[in-house]
Formats: sequence, C-alpha cells, structure tokens
Amino acid sequence: MTDSMVKIAEHLLQQNLALKSGEQLLVIVDETTLEIGKALFDAGQKLGAQSSLLEIEPLGRSGAEPAPMVAQAMAAADVVVAATAHSLTHTQARKKACAAGARMATMPGITTDMFVGGALAADYNEIARRTLKLADLLTNAKEAVLVKDGFCLTMSLAKRRAVASTGIYKEKGQGGNLPSGEAFIAPVEGSADGEIVIDGSFSGLGTLQAPLKLTFNQGTLVDVDGPDKDRLIVLLGDNLLARNLAELGIGTNDKARVTGVVLEDEKVYGTAHIALGSNDTFGGTVAAGIHVDGVIMAPELYLDGKLVLKGGQLLV
Repeated sequence: MTDSMVKIAEHLLQQNLALKSGEQLLVIVDETTLEIGKALFDAGQKLGAQSSLLEIEPLGRSGAEPAPMVAQAMAAADVVVAATAHSLTHTQARKKACAAGARMATMPGITTDMFVGGALAADYNEIARRTLKLADLLTNAKEAVLVKDGFCLTMSLAKRRAVASTGIYKEKGQGGNLPSGEAFIAPVEGSADGEIVIDGSFSGLGTLQAPLKLTFNQGTLVDVDGPDKDRLIVLLGDNLLARNLAELGIGTNDKARVTGVVLEDEKVYGTAHIALGSNDTFGGTVAAGIHVDGVIMAPELYLDGKLVLKGGQLLV
C-alpha cells in the first residue's frame, strides 16, 4: 500500500460517499483485496471515522449472500465499502443495509490498477447527469431491442423502474458500484426473446476468447454458442433461475476501460450489458443466488423504436 492509494481512498470516501468524522465506516475485503482495504481503512481513520476492516472468505460467485454476522455489520454501519472478489451488489444483505440507512459502495473484482486509475478518475458529476437521463428513458420505455452483428434480442420494460448507478452515494440508503457509471433495469420476466452476441467480457469468465451467442426464449437462456460455452454452463450450474435474463444495462463512464473485470467493463461508455440470474434487489422477482453480467461492445439499442445507442455513442 502506498501513500497515493490512501489519498485516492480519501478522495473516494469524501467525493462519492460523503464520509464524515464520527461516522461508522465498514470496509469488507477478502484475500484478493487486502491492500485496497487497508488503504480505505487508513483513509477512514484520517477522516475521523470509526473505521472497521472485516476480511471474509471469498464468496465463490457474485450474488451469493455473506454470512449473517457480515450482513448485521453492514446494516449497523453508516458507510460500507465492499471491495471483494465477487459482488455483494445484488444481495439481500446489501438491500437490507441500505434500507437501514447505510451508504454503500460495492467494488467487486477491484484491482490495484483499477483503484489508482481508469474509471475512478472520471468526472462523477458528469456521469451522474448522463446516467440519470438514461435511467429516465429506460423507466419510461415499454420495450427494448438490443442489436449486435445482425442478432436481435427483444424484451419488455413495462412498469419497471431503472436504476441510475451514478457513483455518488451521499444520502442515507443510497448505494451502487464504484467505479460506477451505468443505468440498468430488470426486464419483465418471461419477456426476452431472440439472440444476442456478448463480445466484451463476462463475470466469472473474464475477457472472452471469442464472442458468445446467447439465445433466449420466454425470458430464459436456452442455448449458448462459442468457445467459452462450457465455462458459462459450469458457472450457471443446474439452477434454472440462473438462466433468467435479469438485467439490461448501459455504460456511461468515459474513463472506464475493458480489462476483463466486469466491474469496470460494464461501465464503459457506449457499451451495453445483460445479466443472468437474480434481479429481486432492483425491481425484478427472481432470487437465483447468482448474478453474472456479459458486456456487449458498441451495440445498437432501441427504446420503443427510438435509437438511443449506436457505434459506442449515446444518442440522447
């Protein structure tokens, strides 16, 4: 850990989470993120917070629930930063902590390289403006059509509310990823039909050897084609709910890079991503115990027939 990492952590805790002297800060890490966790812990102490650093066992997959004692600690804190290998974002523990008033940033798969550069260095006020506008468009749309390399995936968004992950979580109960910059929504279960190509990266798989073609029928993944097919099937296991089309998201961070870590990849400006598995923490009805995202580079996205994303550019 370097002094520069502590300074970055101080900036993050102040700019993105508005940490105040006397507040209770909980930093959750595992064996992959100890250096980053120590920087956040030291920064919290410098800012006058009552800081705690909690190392947990790696969860094994994104969307898995932490131990009850970890969930209790999250709900008791004013500010929580979860810098872990796998995501706590789409868990009941995160949802209950925010409901209790915690401000929470999840950093699944964060690396030292990502921590000191890239998406964390973005102008988060501009990201917030862009993301909130896009979230409004998703909320007001009834149907989304995602197109890539001649393949088309349609889904209903009717009566679903999008989430603006702005990276700024200054009010009680706010939370999301850091680095951040995405608008996302839970499509109506059972509504997704068609095919789509994933050509960026995939949670749990990293950068793909070659594109994966996913086929959906009535909201469920029914076929996979591509060199990483077997790896994806093993990742999903035998759980049918893990094949639910859980999310449609659009990246809004112009400093984010494709690194093979979905935490940053899905935030890349002009990309889209879909997720499989759980969506019950952001407006859906499926609790699968897993949530994995696949990033699509420069697709076309239509909302109620209007083109809003093309060639890596937002058209709104």
